[in-house]
Amino acid sequence: MSEPTLPRRPTAVDAVADAHFDAAVALSPIEATYLGVPGHDHELDDLSPAGYAAHADLARETLARLDAATPVDAVDEVTVAAMRERLGLQLETHEAGYDRMELNVIASPLQACRDVVDLMPTDTEQDWATIAARLGQVPRALGQYLGTLRESAERGLVTPRRQVEACIRQCADLTAPDGYFATFLADARVDGAPLEGPLAAQLQRAVEGAAAAYEQAGTELADRLLERAPREDAAGRERYQLASRAFLGARVDLEETYAWGQEELARVAAEMAATAQRIVPGGTLAEAVERLDGDEAYRLHGTEALRAWMQVRADEAIADLAGTHFDIPDPVRTIECRIAPTQTGGIYYTGPSDDFTRPGRMWWSVPKGVTEFGTWKELTTVYHEGVPGHHLQVAQTVHRRELLNRWRRMMCWVSGHGEGWALYAEQLMAELGYLEDPGTYLGMLDAQSLRAARVVIDIGVHCGFEAPAEVGGGAWTYDKAWAFLTAHASNDEATLRFELDRYLGWPGQAPSYKVGQRLWLQLREEVRSRDGDAFSLKDFHRRALDVGSVGLDVLRTAVLDGPTAT
Repeated sequence: MSEPTLPRRPTAVDAVADAHFDAAVALSPIEATYLGVPGHDHELDDLSPAGYAAHADLARETLARLDAATPVDAVDEVTVAAMRERLGLQLETHEAGYDRMELNVIASPLQACRDVVDLMPTDTEQDWATIAARLGQVPRALGQYLGTLRESAERGLVTPRRQVEACIRQCADLTAPDGYFATFLADARVDGAPLEGPLAAQLQRAVEGAAAAYEQAGTELADRLLERAPREDAAGRERYQLASRAFLGARVDLEETYAWGQEELARVAAEMAATAQRIVPGGTLAEAVERLDGDEAYRLHGTEALRAWMQVRADEAIADLAGTHFDIPDPVRTIECRIAPTQTGGIYYTGPSDDFTRPGRMWWSVPKGVTEFGTWKELTTVYHEGVPGHHLQVAQTVHRRELLNRWRRMMCWVSGHGEGWALYAEQLMAELGYLEDPGTYLGMLDAQSLRAARVVIDIGVHCGFEAPAEVGGGAWTYDKAWAFLTAHASNDEATLRFELDRYLGWPGQAPSYKVGQRLWLQLREEVRSRDGDAFSLKDFHRRALDVGSVGLDVLRTAVLDGPTAT
């Protein structure tokens, strides 16, 4: 198959993909906002069983249309392979009923109906009117969602009790006197002035209605779902295998990956111990961490100082790497760092809009009461979320409109590809000399340790594998998982409790970071071996990133089948 010339003429396969994109964002206004597609910001998804069925019907229709479209070049071949893999897994998940039982602490419709508001513009009165319209949809959307959960419960599909309890607490936090909804109106300003008149009244009614809906959701989860929720956290081998494929876009041997996770964790632990000796010669890892935590050179005071530091470090990485180790298009050289309006903890990235009027953004959700931050642990996170991590990967893909259709550029996101790349990016920055300081290098290793521990806990708990000897072997329990996690991660207790709840409620996602990194590294070495002396790291990155965020099996085939981007 001949390589495409640029710019490339759209094909019949591209038409199928673009039509799917348009239909999918029409079905999901929430996703439309995340992708920066205008026209849907006043709406929320249909979260009833019929709404889920509509997505499944669209997947079937698109797969049938793909069967009738003939690929004309290598780009088309990748599109067809990627869409068949993604949409096929979507249908398997739907037919098993797993999509309609989704309720967890981080990535379910309960969070999405509120989280999406963070991405909406607030510059004008019209912006606030749109927000009011969307918040006015929250009672309907949550009512549909709760009905879907009840229907799933009738079929015996209920998320574990621990997730239901945590989501009840989230509803209480959102609607508390000092929670999100109570403080929302104070930020409703245009040009620094509070909203007034009918618009202010409209927004207040919408906020009060959304808050009441979340309060009712917490009550219904407690009254209608909690007693039916299983106490067992494990998803089971069958559901887990499907989830693992969905998050990786690859089939892996779960037993081998579980054993590798323990080996990788031991390797990282040894490297951390050696690095600690560079910080406190003759001391322990705990003493090195204490020294770094007390070093004012690594301290930031206040969230504004944190935001400014994130921005400076992110901008520096872009300036340094552009044209040397990566090809970074001009629109991709802008990233915006923000403090998130929520207080749940964690750092995340949201991509740019199609026209880049909304830039890619790095968000830090600072827990309530936290005002001090240590940069030794977080420089690697800036590389993970910014450049060369998510921002380079996502924004560059969005930019490639001359090569990729909209589904490839904007909608296809595979966690193992994306999160695996971001972990690879952290390691790459160490390889390139950006983490030579022992403190920031230890911070990178600390993050890698957490991600390796995730592999062990997530696969072990959900698949029922024997626990490691260090926590007593035998069957996994919550207490054993907690002991294992705290032995290999240095985060505060609240953060780690949330982390563990996340693993238990979102099977297969947490290992996609470290396993994805492993598969990225394996691919790099395969290309290095194939190309020999002609191997160029910069060229490898360009070719691989130009494919977009497809499943890792599809990525491997695309990169190895030809010397140029497909």
